[in-house]
Amino acid sequence: MNTIINPPKSNWLNILQRPTQTIEDVEETVNTIFDDVKQNGNDAVKRYTSIFDGVILDDLFVTDEEVVEAESLVSNDLKEAIKLSKENIYKFHAAQKTEKVLIETTNGVECWQEKRPIQKVGLYIPGGTAPLFSTVLMLAIPAKIAGCREIILATPPNKKGKINPAIIYAAQQCGVTKIIKVGGIQAIAGLTFGTETIPKVYKIFGPGNQFVTVAKQLATKFGVAIDMPAGPSELLVVADETANPAFVASDLLSQAEHGTDSQVILVATSMQILNKVASEIEIQIEKLPRKKIATKAIENSKLVFVETKEIALDLINEYGPEHFIVCTNDNDFYVSGIENAGSVFIGNYTPESAGDYASGTNHTLPTNGYTKAYSGVNLDSFLKAISFQKISETGIKNIGKAIETLAGAEGLDAHKNAVTLRLKSLE
Repeated sequence: MNTIINPPKSNWLNILQRPTQTIEDVEETVNTIFDDVKQNGNDAVKRYTSIFDGVILDDLFVTDEEVVEAESLVSNDLKEAIKLSKENIYKFHAAQKTEKVLIETTNGVECWQEKRPIQKVGLYIPGGTAPLFSTVLMLAIPAKIAGCREIILATPPNKKGKINPAIIYAAQQCGVTKIIKVGGIQAIAGLTFGTETIPKVYKIFGPGNQFVTVAKQLATKFGVAIDMPAGPSELLVVADETANPAFVASDLLSQAEHGTDSQVILVATSMQILNKVASEIEIQIEKLPRKKIATKAIENSKLVFVETKEIALDLINEYGPEHFIVCTNDNDFYVSGIENAGSVFIGNYTPESAGDYASGTNHTLPTNGYTKAYSGVNLDSFLKAISFQKISETGIKNIGKAIETLAGAEGLDAHKNAVTLRLKSLE
């Protein structure tokens, strides 16, 4: 990891740069595949699956037989772990339900807001080097709680055309409607336009690599909403002399093993803890089965020393991490002061892994600094808020004159006339 000592604020933008390609680097590829899928449907989807995943598919969907097979292949221990995770995620997201908001703004004018589920949603589940069945739980559970009618899951197959059994099992446990054996750009394109068999959806959820992230952004040009820009994973830990260096190193490596384009950062107000964490990383990385991936990610990562907690907080808010771990003797300072973060983990015994799997919070979060404007996935992500209003004769009399004046001032006479006619009818 690169060690940086007391960087001047003028250089923060450079040292905090993510190791991601620009949109221009991948947009041409994404546009080509989108155009092909739009024109040629399943044929294009199968062709790109053959090119990128190395398998020729006869059927794009997981069959009933594969569902039964998957359940038999998942161990009882994993089934129990999925059950516990499901229960906690359900509790946290079910608690986010809100009641109808109703108010009489003026005598005779009732306004209210009710939430309705998005009818058709697509869930993208990465499957490459790490099949993220935990993401199935994070997306499908709130979708089911919200009442989404169609929940379509897309995930890439292996070389044998199979989906990881844990992904299939988790999907069945959470009410997924269909599972498509398609990943990458072609999956996002299929969900965007629909094909002969793949349903067109109204909103696409889920993380992915840079190609999937750009594909999701392109989908918005065709009337499909997305949850957020969610690309390569990232983690920032702030630590002082009270932190456990072995714990901190393990957290940094837990994100580094996600992919070679992941990024992890330690911001320390103690050189002693910084050096100890660096040593622990060298020790722990040697024992990782995904050492090559983690090592590459570590090359993109930083150890940053700053003098004070105030400087540390400013730097962290400038970065806007996806995951933010706080291990200091003044955690409350950071918790109350953080403005830009996807999910926050507080104290030595709160690893980021807990949020990834079983604490109950959602791990589908904005990356690449988008925490400055986006929230992570939550129950409202699967709902639309619809406003209603009902005006009585008394109500139109009370606000009618104001509407006429406002519409007239904007030069919109038809708007004004819609009120004038009603007022005259009541004379």
